[in-house]
Amino acid sequence: MKNKILLLCMAFILVAAFALPGCVPEVAPPEEEEEEEEVVEPVKIGAIYPLTGPLAAIGTEIKQVVELAADIVNNSYDIDLPFARGEGLPGLGGAPIEVVFADSKGSPETGLAEAERLIEMEGVVALIGCYQSSVTETASFAAERLAIPYLNPESTYPGLTDRGFKWFFRNTPHDYTFSETFFKFLEDLKEKEGLDHSEIENVAILYEDTLWGVGTSDAEKDLIAKKYPAGAEYNIVADIAYAHEAASVTSEVMKLKAANPDIVLMASYLSDALLFQKEFKALDFNPKAILAMDAGHIHPDFVSTLGADANYIFTREVWSLDLSVVNPLIGIVNDIYYERHGKNMDGTTARSFTGLMVLADVLNRAGSTEPEAIREALVETDIPPEDLIVPWKGVKFDETGQNMYGEGVISQIIDESWHTVYPSEFALRDWVYPQPTWAER
Repeated sequence: MKNKILLLCMAFILVAAFALPGCVPEVAPPEEEEEEEEVVEPVKIGAIYPLTGPLAAIGTEIKQVVELAADIVNNSYDIDLPFARGEGLPGLGGAPIEVVFADSKGSPETGLAEAERLIEMEGVVALIGCYQSSVTETASFAAERLAIPYLNPESTYPGLTDRGFKWFFRNTPHDYTFSETFFKFLEDLKEKEGLDHSEIENVAILYEDTLWGVGTSDAEKDLIAKKYPAGAEYNIVADIAYAHEAASVTSEVMKLKAANPDIVLMASYLSDALLFQKEFKALDFNPKAILAMDAGHIHPDFVSTLGADANYIFTREVWSLDLSVVNPLIGIVNDIYYERHGKNMDGTTARSFTGLMVLADVLNRAGSTEPEAIREALVETDIPPEDLIVPWKGVKFDETGQNMYGEGVISQIIDESWHTVYPSEFALRDWVYPQPTWAER
């Protein structure tokens, strides 16, 4: 009995104590379960370029500009480009783009092996590259066999889109289109300068002996045979293929000088373009004009190496910094690139930038990383010109995978800088024709 009374007293004391102010124990609220943030996996794109070897300079610049394009997609920029003001691809839950680069070393065999590795080992969902047409040709065979979308931003051999491939798409215009621009320009030049046929009649064709150079020369010879445009007539007085990355071009320039052409149509990568221009001066070779098929002749190192000796070359282009007065996006993107890398973009890097941005648009619309969904989105692509930094009518692929809206312009190097001179709607400066002889410079 006494024990019961003692227990009741103790209970009473405890209740009374807890009832006093300040004596109520704090009870921790139940812990809220933390919501797990959904992790959005990056979308992996494979990019194959010559990062070592003779073309490492342009390969490195392409890598830099592709990284810039991916950065614009992945982060917020106050510029009027698709995806710039957001972060990532909204159609894929804000997923960022991860570009996985591979080095072709300028070799078609290496390009093929790297394409297979990127697809089978790295798990990329699409490929871009490879600058050189000969490397693009082999790498795209791997993509076709393994059923992975391949968007080519830069390679211009016309036959790349004549193979009946299902998975290959090309962003850039090709060399048949560019060659047509050359001959239209020559006919307009005759008219404007008041020249008769005999004053621009004899043509020399000079080209490096890989797929791109040979394809370019084939296009030019075909158009001459067809008397394009509208019955124009030209005589081919020299048809010279030379070894890619030649150590000496003296014999080729001697042949050119003996043929005495009015016009030289030329297709050379950078090292060859520099070698020929130096030899033209050394041997006093003076055609009325040289029309170059971009590549080495649009690379910044062509002018920085040669200085005033680079002047008066005409080159086909798909981009020119002076066109920023027509399209301010050109200057805005170039300024960002210049701030990071200390040099301006050129037609090659502008197309590479455009290729990555087009692929971002494709992936966003696909809303999936499944190959067939990406391919279907490529087929349905229709990008307007205001979303581009190149002077095209847009991007829309035909049944072969070729962009139907790509166009070319012609620039001339004047005062050690490239100036757009053709066609008239883009011309920002008058051309210089004929070019001064070496003795007159």
